Parts: sequence; C-alpha cells; structure tokens
Amino acid sequence: MGHSQTHGYLFGLGAVLIWSGFILVSRLGGLSDLNHYDVIALRYGTCAVIVLPVWWFKFRFNLWQFKYLAVALVGGIAYALTTFHGFQLAPASHGALLLPGSMPLFIFVLALLVGQSSWSVQKMLGVMVITVGIGALFYGQFLSAHVDINIIKGDGLFLLGALCWGVFSVMIKHWGVSPWQATISIAILTALMYLPMYVLFAPKQISQEVMPDILTQMVYQGFLATIVQLLLFVRAVELIGAANMGSLMAFVPLIAGVSALIIFNEPVTATLVLGLMLVAFGAWFSHSRLIEKMFHKPIL
Repeated sequence: MGHSQTHGYLFGLGAVLIWSGFILVSRLGGLSDLNHYDVIALRYGTCAVIVLPVWWFKFRFNLWQFKYLAVALVGGIAYALTTFHGFQLAPASHGALLLPGSMPLFIFVLALLVGQSSWSVQKMLGVMVITVGIGALFYGQFLSAHVDINIIKGDGLFLLGALCWGVFSVMIKHWGVSPWQATISIAILTALMYLPMYVLFAPKQISQEVMPDILTQMVYQGFLATIVQLLLFVRAVELIGAANMGSLMAFVPLIAGVSALIIFNEPVTATLVLGLMLVAFGAWFSHSRLIEKMFHKPIL
C-alpha cells in the first residue's frame, strides 16, 4: 500500500470516528438539560461563524439561489429538527443503527427513482441486508413486554432524518453542488433562517449551569462533525475512492452502537445486536470492491 493510500485510510478512519462520536455527543445533548432546539442553534450558529470568512474570502458564491436554499432547508433545518429530537427520545444505539443504516438505503432508492443510479446485484443484496437489520430492531421493539412509545417516536424521527439526508444527497448530486458549497449553504443559510425563529419562538434551556454541555455541543457539532468530518471524508474519497470510503463508513454502526451500550448503559437485546451487525455488513457489502468484482453487471 502506497503512502497516498495509507493517508487516505487514515483520513477515512478519522471521518468514521467523528461520525461515530457525533451519534454519542448528540445523545449526550439529548440527555442534558439542553433541548434539541438549543443543540441545533449551537451547531449551526457555531458552524456559520467559522465558515463565514471561508465563504467571504475563498469560496464566495451567490447563496441566494433556490438550490442552496433548498439544500439548507432539507439538509440543515429538516434533518436537524428530526434527528436531534430523536436523540432526546431514543437510545444512541438506535441512532447508530437507524441513521447510518437507513441513509444509504434512502439515498439509493431515491437516486434510483430520479435516474441517478441503477439496480445491481451487489447494491440490491446490500440494501436487502440493511432493510432486514432495520426490521430486526423494530421487531424486537414490538416483541418487548413494555413498549416505550417515546422510543418508537425517536426511532421514527431517526428514519425521517435519514430520509431528509437522502433527499439532500440526491439534490446536491442533481444540481452539482460541491462539498464546500453544501457545507457553506447549510451553515450560513440554516443559521439565517433558524436562529431568528429560535430566539423569538423556541423554548430554551441555555443557562450558565449547562455551560459544559454548551461548549461540548459547540465544539463537536459546530466544528468537528460538520467542517472537520467533511474535509476528512472528501480527502479520503480523493485518495482511496468512494467505494473504499463507503466500506469504511460501515464501521460507524458498530463503533457508535457498541460505545453507546457501554457509555450510556443502554439495554442490550439480541435484535439490537443483530440489527447493528446486519446494517454494518449490508453497508460494507454494498460498497466492497471485492464483492463488486463478483457482481458487476447491472440488472436494469
């Protein structure tokens, strides 16, 4: 393995670890005295302050175009409102399974519907495995003697958040929006649209007593999970390719899920463990170059 590939996998590993940490830190915010409106404000307020000079001095473009506004509404506000509310209601291990698990599922199906993708044996089988993994989680929920309706709602919000991200992914590909354009649009436009509504109408839990939680969410959500993760991800794709990076991302459900069970002492069930394993395997299978050599011809 050459130096560039080694560096590519290191960048990819960094992106995977930050993505996994995002799930844990988001649940930490959900368990804190902050509400999800606060976390969203801290995330996009911080990110907007950081990327504003980047946009102004290096990547300036006309933000007030329909495509960038749509990207911010779907990939910023809609995704955040659903996902961060979900972390207030459901365990982080469920988020670890449903978010990175259903995102590739929704992205693939939506891309297929608008003609951006085609069915292949590899992708079809990978999507099937992911779907079974997601189904295992919900099957275990309904088998439980004590069904927690809040957890069911949280899981549903995770699926809605993943759907928003799927729509966002299809939109940026359709319109040719670059990673920096997407990041800047989501950061600045989301902040401009969301923060006034937050200040005027949203319930707030921000106070001096929760300053450690505020700083944690600002640093992780507003800097690491948005800007640093994006740069690492894009650089990894450049060096090792999208397929290899996609295979690495399959580790997110396992890393975040197992970590959540330990850190938050969440209940371990056979269906949850099975779901995490199936989602991770399905995501890996869908992007594996080894499998691609076996199934390379499209069905349609």
